[in-house]
Amino acid sequence: MAAPSPGPREVLAPSPEAGCRAVTSSRRGLLWRLRDKQSRLGLFEISPGHELHGMMCMMQAGLWAATQVSMDHPPTGPPSRDDFSEVLTQVHEGFELGTLAGPAFAWLRRSLGLAEEDYQAALGPGGPYLQFLSTSKSKASFFLSHDQRFFLKTQGRREVQVLLAHLPRYVQHLQRHPHSLLARLLGVHSLRVNRGKKTYFIVMQSVFYPAGRISERYDIKGCEVSRWVDPAPEGSPLVLVLKDLNFQGKTINLGPQRSWFLRQMELDTTFLRELNVLDYSLLMAFQYLHEDERGPGSSLIFRTARSVQGAQSPEESAAQNRRLLPDAPNALHILDGPEQRYFLGVVDLATVYGLRKRLEHLWKTLRYPGRTFSTVSPARYARRLCQWVEAHTE
Repeated sequence: MAAPSPGPREVLAPSPEAGCRAVTSSRRGLLWRLRDKQSRLGLFEISPGHELHGMMCMMQAGLWAATQVSMDHPPTGPPSRDDFSEVLTQVHEGFELGTLAGPAFAWLRRSLGLAEEDYQAALGPGGPYLQFLSTSKSKASFFLSHDQRFFLKTQGRREVQVLLAHLPRYVQHLQRHPHSLLARLLGVHSLRVNRGKKTYFIVMQSVFYPAGRISERYDIKGCEVSRWVDPAPEGSPLVLVLKDLNFQGKTINLGPQRSWFLRQMELDTTFLRELNVLDYSLLMAFQYLHEDERGPGSSLIFRTARSVQGAQSPEESAAQNRRLLPDAPNALHILDGPEQRYFLGVVDLATVYGLRKRLEHLWKTLRYPGRTFSTVSPARYARRLCQWVEAHTE
């Protein structure tokens, strides 16, 4: 079958048969339902009556149809310039879903070993998306797929333009450094209801997956202004992402993996600095290892497919800064220390240091004399976050 042609296109979307592509919880056993309830503690299903339920249903139907296109026309090689600029609009009953740079993202998902069938099943109408209480100051809406594997977030048009403009270099960076800590962006879309204003959203791999045993979550920017979150009351089911000031007095004990982590943070923040980007975050979460998971070799294997891909020599291997990956889902965002498993990833890559941010920097300099805040030059931002990581790891 011929590959889809580049440029804007508008087509009538296929529709998933509601409920036929997922087994509902009513068909599953009591043990599965108890485990599922435990793993979703602190999360809320977007069920009928929820203010975002209608939007969720349109996103699910739209993403199912959009993924079907990439399944019918799989990528045959690395993305071309046309692939990065393609815009496909699929017309549904009552709404339209746009897919931006669809072939490029399909190739990226394939390069990560992600099957399109799994991606479609997780994001399609098989189960409700989940919502959590966000500590972000943005007005964005946040969702998790029902299996918590994928994270969805609404974005402004300007942020989407930045992401798409940087996408070719982002893909290139991931090819050069396949174990990068940058969040894996998997899709960019627009949703338009009844010919109204477009809402843009992105899909990415969740850094905090699998979440069943995670005990603490943090969003780190390396500064102090507005970087405190009141913790949830003891016994509360709320899942809060804490911030820099909540982490005071704590350390990340990575053992032998520390040197790799520091080097990868340097590589990734240097890349973001070259893109003139700031205000990104290092997401962190902790999970205590069981006794049988500790010790050298207990959970590490050398994953040939992802660890050696593209390597031609020891020199190239060192330049790519590859590491031993844990034998676990979401291995690219997991590092095992002597006693704890750490989930680590760099997110929010769409803020450029333009005139608006430069003016904000001047205002905050006057407003917060002698204090550290997020709006600084990309070079300073990158250096400060790396210094924070070095000071808080052992």
